[in-house]
Amino acid sequence: MPYRIGKSFEIESGHLLSKHPGKCRFPHGHSRRIDVVLVADRLDANDMVCDFKAVKLALQDFLAAWDHALALNTDDPQYAFYAQTYAERIIPFDRTDPTTECMARVIFDEMQRQLAAPDPASPHPIAAGVRVERVRVTETSSSWAEYSA
Repeated sequence: MPYRIGKSFEIESGHLLSKHPGKCRFPHGHSRRIDVVLVADRLDANDMVCDFKAVKLALQDFLAAWDHALALNTDDPQYAFYAQTYAERIIPFDRTDPTTECMARVIFDEMQRQLAAPDPASPHPIAAGVRVERVRVTETSSSWAEYSA
């Protein structure tokens, strides 16, 4: 049975869902909690799956770009306006609505990329064999979406 660890992050972010028939088609925001679960069949030399700091370092720049940003479908009719007006605070979702489900998948994929290309100079290395089990993104106190491979 594998060992599991989890690291949580909190960000404030907005989105609008172009395809939604109700109020969610308008810009709105959420206080999001992001939970990343990593697994390993063996513990590292420090008797850990990996240091929690390593998970924080792996995702901090990526998630900082999402904090106080607006996620948009690139097919939204107003995408060009928002991208020009707010530049780096726009998170593009290529022809996809930035639903919480899609956000969980994108964060999962980023964590996998980080595990595939570890920083050899990091003071908090992540051992080979550590993998992402799942990512959960909470949108409200009663709603979340999860992605796993």
